[in-house]
Amino acid sequence: MKKIILTGDRPTGNLHLGHYVGSLQNRVELQRIYNQYVMVADVQALTDYYGTPQKVVDNILEIVADYIAVGIDPELTTIFIQSQIPALSELTVYYMNLVTVSRVERNPTVKAEIAQKEFGESIPVGFFCYPISQAADITAFKAEVVPVGEDQLPMIEQSNEIVRKFNRLYNTNCLKEAKAYLSPVGRLVGIDGRAKASKSLNNAIFLNDSSEIIKQKVYSMFTDPDHIKASDPGKIEGNVVFAYLDAFYEEKDELAALKEKYKKGGLGDMVLKSLLNDVLQKKLRPIREKRESLSKKDLLEICFNGSQKAKSVAQQTLDEVKEAMGIRFF
Repeated sequence: MKKIILTGDRPTGNLHLGHYVGSLQNRVELQRIYNQYVMVADVQALTDYYGTPQKVVDNILEIVADYIAVGIDPELTTIFIQSQIPALSELTVYYMNLVTVSRVERNPTVKAEIAQKEFGESIPVGFFCYPISQAADITAFKAEVVPVGEDQLPMIEQSNEIVRKFNRLYNTNCLKEAKAYLSPVGRLVGIDGRAKASKSLNNAIFLNDSSEIIKQKVYSMFTDPDHIKASDPGKIEGNVVFAYLDAFYEEKDELAALKEKYKKGGLGDMVLKSLLNDVLQKKLRPIREKRESLSKKDLLEICFNGSQKAKSVAQQTLDEVKEAMGIRFF
């Protein structure tokens, strides 16, 4: 039996090259090794987009289109919509009784995100409790592996605490602990060089960007402000063009030679940007064409079939949980 892996994304915008490097290309490989579930986390997105739900709704199929376009195969991966799995909400309610307010407040990920979103004293309860909801997501599918970034490690820790407490309290082993899977690839910097590539900062190249927009973004990339003439020595560190070439240019020996030439002087930024544009156009063209070939009907069918399968699996776990608690009456 293959081990179970659970991952997903919040549908708050199209996916970009940062997602591709950090998670999507891994999922394409992992789906052949694991029994993979990929969740479109619309419920979690609504914890801070509750006032603009249409933004979340409009992006659900957009994200699923990105999944299919990069090579995630619905025959190998169960793609489902979080809100269509009612067992997840019921599990969340039961798990809430096992976690104190002070424990959630100490969660470093929650603290950081509350500060980032500037909630102040107006933290929605749904947002505050989303680590408990994540525990429900993980345990419902008995995921043994959960891909996360380092900033999300406290969420896995909290989920495992809930598992241990539940199993101990109710004298069962129906819930499984999960291990974090850290991506072997680091975060991709934004095209402005100031932060990681991000949907919210709009400093990313998106998987559905047109060839013209890709070119425009590449030629606007931050390089070395002191590299004014091609003959000037240039810096590699902090140079966004080289960061993207490191991630996507497959000719590593040639790239090493380009770096040496740039550092010594004699290589212009426009030459590098032209090379990067060619590399990204080649990478993204088939993804964009595949994306454009998918109809709304195709995407809804994928979501429906995946959600039906996920619903059945999650319900089975919920039945086991209620049995352990003594509240499965019928």
